[in-house]
Amino acid sequence: MVAIVTGGARGIGAATARRLAADGMAVAVIDLDEAGCRTTVDAIKEAGGSAIGVGADVSDADAVAAAVERVVAELGTPAVLVNNAGVIRDNLLFKMTDSDWDTVMSVHLRGAFLMTRAVQAHMVEAKYGRIVNLSSTSALGNRGQANYAAAKAGLQGFTKTLAIELGPFGITANAVAPGFIVTEMTQATAERMGVDFEAFQAARAKETPVRRPGYPADIAHTISFLASEGAGFVTGQVIYVAGGPRG
Repeated sequence: MVAIVTGGARGIGAATARRLAADGMAVAVIDLDEAGCRTTVDAIKEAGGSAIGVGADVSDADAVAAAVERVVAELGTPAVLVNNAGVIRDNLLFKMTDSDWDTVMSVHLRGAFLMTRAVQAHMVEAKYGRIVNLSSTSALGNRGQANYAAAKAGLQGFTKTLAIELGPFGITANAVAPGFIVTEMTQATAERMGVDFEAFQAARAKETPVRRPGYPADIAHTISFLASEGAGFVTGQVIYVAGGPRG
């Protein structure tokens, strides 16, 4: 079985790629810079798995088409797609630029649309597929993230529509909405705020019912379930993996 993970060079994407490889899938790790995928790909191969790195801008239709064609040629027909690629351009609304808005929308929403459109053709033909989109608790609203919150909320509507349209072809579509996860992205957020990252994690853990921050492996574990054959009757769902009730 072949899986594609976008934004797979680091963080949640890298953990997901490694987990799906451990589940027995051949994984295509897609990120903006192919060289950046090497660490994830090498880790998978060292563990006995199969993986390739593919450089592509997921917001570019031609790049997406070429990337999917390469995956099919080198690994086979994709059965799993994880739309994880994302960026942040945080700012309060009155300070947010057109570019801040457009960049976040392009990567999250346009990227997920282009990747899904390219991959679903293969899944429909195979009468089987698993699509998992990465949303966020920010979809519920978060100060300084009007662009990111809108994109992540949009992915939830996108997911539910995919479930309706693609369900008759044996394809499920679900979204995972992480809470606070310890990644390079959240570390960068702490640095922008001028806050020590360890203190930042401790503060967020104190606000979380399970009293700890989340880690990429927590998200990868949930994605692993949704990507499995056994999850065939779960579709159109948004699962908040946030250490407490959300949604």
